Amino acid sequence: MSTPTIVLVHGFWGGAAHWAKVIPELRRRGYGDLHAVENPLTSLADDAARTQQMIKQVDGPVLLVGHSYGGAVITEAGDLPNVVGLVYVAAFAPDKGESLASIGEVVPAPGGANIAPDSDGYLWIRQDKFQESFCQDLPDEEALVMAVTQKAPLGAAYVAPVTEPAWRHKPAWHQVSTEDRMIHPDNQRRMAARMEARKVIELPAAHASLASQPVPIVDLIDEAVRDLS
Repeated sequence: MSTPTIVLVHGFWGGAAHWAKVIPELRRRGYGDLHAVENPLTSLADDAARTQQMIKQVDGPVLLVGHSYGGAVITEAGDLPNVVGLVYVAAFAPDKGESLASIGEVVPAPGGANIAPDSDGYLWIRQDKFQESFCQDLPDEEALVMAVTQKAPLGAAYVAPVTEPAWRHKPAWHQVSTEDRMIHPDNQRRMAARMEARKVIELPAAHASLASQPVPIVDLIDEAVRDLS
């Protein structure tokens, strides 16, 4: 198999630029065909459709990499025939009929207390609580930029169930953040075990591990590519 195109899928409270440290590291290692989806975060169906649009533009194999809610998106969108694998980065991996809300209820994470809807139904993390909830291992200024530029999702995306999980049919890899305050680490471990991930790594990282630990995350992507080839 030829080297797959890497398609990066962001989660809640950010956009494609949340991959800003992963992308240069991938390029340094010779990955020339990289794409980062900019999802609207309006509903799981909308975000999966946008991701599939990008996948369909690729002539060849695709490795999907999803962070946070992006894991739910690649779970929903990853059944296209040219998707050869799924990499989950501190991410949700719902089963059929599960939503982020139902998974979060199994083992609640403390950061959830700092999320509040606005009058239009968008969910925000309080700016003064963003760093401690989402990225406590990032420098203050970097966390501030993330807090101010956060891209709030509509609440509908949080409660939408997955229809047919791609990880039941595609090989998967999973990174667990042991200091995660948005998705409890035990929930991440449970989802990784359930999908029988080919490799699970644990990093002493907050939820935004893609920003604080880009090198080991690219190591995992690299391993997935080697395994697939």
